[in-house]
Amino acid sequence: MVSWRILAGGYDAFIATYIFTTTANSTSLQLWAKSATGQNPTWLARHPENHSVIYTVNEQGNGMFQSFLVNPAGSLSIAWNTTNSLGANPQYIAALSNGKIGVVNTSTGSARVINTTDSGPTFNVTAPVEYIQFPADIKENEVSNPSMILEYGNELWIPDTGRDIIWRVIEEPVAPNVTDILKLNITGNITQPTKSGPRHIAIFEDRLYTIQEKSSTLMVQTVPKLPEDNSTILSRTTIIPADAPRYGADWAGGAIVIPPRTDKFPTPYVYVSNRNLGVPDERGDTIAIFELVNKDTEEEELKLVKQVFTGLNQVRALSVGPAGEDGGDEFILASGQTGQGGVVVFQRIDGGRDLKEIARNRDIPNRTSFIWL
Repeated sequence: MVSWRILAGGYDAFIATYIFTTTANSTSLQLWAKSATGQNPTWLARHPENHSVIYTVNEQGNGMFQSFLVNPAGSLSIAWNTTNSLGANPQYIAALSNGKIGVVNTSTGSARVINTTDSGPTFNVTAPVEYIQFPADIKENEVSNPSMILEYGNELWIPDTGRDIIWRVIEEPVAPNVTDILKLNITGNITQPTKSGPRHIAIFEDRLYTIQEKSSTLMVQTVPKLPEDNSTILSRTTIIPADAPRYGADWAGGAIVIPPRTDKFPTPYVYVSNRNLGVPDERGDTIAIFELVNKDTEEEELKLVKQVFTGLNQVRALSVGPAGEDGGDEFILASGQTGQGGVVVFQRIDGGRDLKEIARNRDIPNRTSFIWL
């Protein structure tokens, strides 16, 4: 028997703890606890070294973010620390390798980075503020909507759904002779197709994958070196199922997951979620599975492997389990932002080319982010 405790955030005022258990003959997903938080803890992150520390955004007009300690049973302490994101509706928080926390304010086009103390749970609010406002020309009807942070080397890559850009941001001294006070600075960008709306990104084996919300497309391109915006688009394809409803659907790209290669799963597959914002399909929305084929040749392209209907509406939360001796990477968690589908565990089968539902819990209808403890 193997079991995992899983934290799940959403549009509520609590973080749920689930227990997922698998044996040779059965699987189960049980709601274990609800831990009180601020409003709308929609995205969660875990300290990279001190795994007992969890962070969440509070996605609201007066954006906040919080830290918690994980109790031995998997529930959370009362909020250890809370501070302001300096913007509205933060939808993503990242725990960075240098011990700092990054958060993006999706509605007001900005980002903040803050240091932590006490091995992670305390925000150093007395330090100089590291904050950046992304450029947007109101006269040209430009709107900045940053949607996530991906740490890549010493950079923060921030896709901007409103500006069709991936910003490349670094920390640098505020002045040549002042090295202990840092600021955030845009050092480059990666232009995306017009009206594509880059939402979430992943870098895997020297390729940049982007799930584009507005065009419902998945794109793969080379990883450009700074400061050039010279990335080559290698393949771009729709993620909408071919047999989707003809009328009343309103599609938007959601999440992306690329599990690492392992002996059990030697071929990497890309899992992306669809979000139908219109009239729901009774089968729910899909997780689309893709493979990058013919890599490093002129025929390199994304190939659709399968569309898996989930019984979930607007799949926003998608998370693969941890690789290791317990084999958590055999499982993918998913949940919708709307509807009554609850939380679903899928087993990766056929080497990862397909998904099989093995457990579902409907105690809470919707979740938007997961962390495997």
